[in-house]
Amino acid sequence: MLKVTDLSVSYGAISAVSGISFTIEQGSIVTLIGGNGAGKTTTLRTISGLLRPRAGRIEFLGEDLTRLAPHQIVARGLCHVPEGRMIFSNLTVDENLTMGAYLQTDPARIARNRDYVFSVFPRLQERIRQMAGTLSGGEQQMLAISRALMGSPKFLLLDEPSLGIAPRLISTIFEKIVEINRDHGITILLVEQNANLALEVSRHAYVLETGRIVMQGESRQLRADPQLRATYLGG
Repeated sequence: MLKVTDLSVSYGAISAVSGISFTIEQGSIVTLIGGNGAGKTTTLRTISGLLRPRAGRIEFLGEDLTRLAPHQIVARGLCHVPEGRMIFSNLTVDENLTMGAYLQTDPARIARNRDYVFSVFPRLQERIRQMAGTLSGGEQQMLAISRALMGSPKFLLLDEPSLGIAPRLISTIFEKIVEINRDHGITILLVEQNANLALEVSRHAYVLETGRIVMQGESRQLRADPQLRATYLGG
């Protein structure tokens, strides 16, 4: 479904991603893990069009996305839930969801998507008129994911969904991520500092170090790898 080939990204003279390649099959959850500065967020931002690569190619469902603008990429069904959530704090929950549907033209589909996100995250329906900036961290993450779902995505890029969330809500968020993938077949590329959790919910994983893929494989096999356990899983 997604094919990244020889992707390189720089910030000025500083190389952030150096010639990485990977593929993601339709209907799967795949995770990128690695330390701070490994290039995980840069990779997602480049796939979604927020950054331009120095070299390489990004294909989605056979189409070259490499030079498309972010809104054109969203229109093709690839939506990005960014690190830090980036909700519209001065808008209500309802208005944030409406913003997520800005490219949708079918009122019936918009209504179905809204019903679906409320079935996944009923807490948001309880707070529909509340200003988004007054929500808890976990509720804001629910809203950020729901805003993306309002765009009828085929593919979700999720960047650090557990960041800044109370521990009791992290398991809920990840249960919902698995549910979204399982029940609606939405393919997910997940970046997550909690490597244990990321490997638990994903099918396949790529390990990034200083902008390069240094290890890859089935998530359950990588969880048992002694080197990976010592580096990322606390022994």
